[in-house]
Amino acid sequence: MTETLQTPTSNVSFDFAGQSVIVTGGARGIGLELGRFFHDAGATVYLVDFDGDALLEGAADVGCRSTVADVSDSVSVQAVVDRVVAETGRIDVLVNNAGILRDRVLWKLTDEDYEQVMAVHAGGTFRFTRACVPHFRERGYGRVVNITSYTGLRGNPGQANYAMAKAGIIGFTKTAAKELARFGVTVNAISPNAETRMIASIPADKKAELIAQVPMGRFADPHEMAVAVAFLASANAGYITGTVLPIDGGISI
Repeated sequence: MTETLQTPTSNVSFDFAGQSVIVTGGARGIGLELGRFFHDAGATVYLVDFDGDALLEGAADVGCRSTVADVSDSVSVQAVVDRVVAETGRIDVLVNNAGILRDRVLWKLTDEDYEQVMAVHAGGTFRFTRACVPHFRERGYGRVVNITSYTGLRGNPGQANYAMAKAGIIGFTKTAAKELARFGVTVNAISPNAETRMIASIPADKKAELIAQVPMGRFADPHEMAVAVAFLASANAGYITGTVLPIDGGISI
C-alpha cells in the first residue's frame, strides 16, 4: 500500500520583532508567502515588485508594506533601501527573490531575452545586496538570502539565460559571504522546488513527468520555502554562510 504524501503544516515559529525585511519579487508566489511569514513573525516587511497592481493587492492581503521598483535599475533599488531606512532606521534581512522567464532554445534566444533575465535575476541580486551593505556594515549585522535554482546547477533545455543567471547567483552568494563575514553579515541561498503560478501553468501531463523526478513525489508548498528562508535569516543561523540549501524534495540528489 502506497502512502499518500501530504503537504505538512508547520508550527515552527521565529521572532523577527523589531526587524526590517525586504523581499523582492513579492507580488505573488514564494515572495508573497515570505512576506506573510516574516510579517507574522513580527517584522516590518517591504515587498518589492515591478507589477504594481498585483503587489498592492498581495501586500494588503498579508499585512506588508509595498514599494514598486525595477530591481534591474540602481536608482530604483537605492530609493527602496533609502525608504526602508528612513521609515524604520534599519535593514536586517534582504531576500533576493525577483525573477522572470524568457524561455527559448539557445539558437532562438534574442539579446533582449538574455539581457532581461540576467538584469532581473543576477542584476537585481547584486544591486539590492550592494545597496544594503553599508547599512549592514554600520550595524555589524545583516542577513541576505538569495533564491537560486536547480537549473543553475544542472541546466535545463530552453533556459540557457535563466540557468546562467541562477548559476551566477550561486557564485555571487559565495563571494559575498566571504567578503561580508567579518562584518557580521551572512549570505546564503536556497534552491527551491515549490508549487507556484509557473508550475500551475504547466500542462498536466508535463507536470506529472516533473513530479515523477522528485523523490518526495510532490512540489513543496511555498510555506516550506518560507520556513527555510526564515531560519537562514534568523540570529540562530549566524554561523552559516555561503551555503546553497536545496529545498527540492531530493531532486538534486
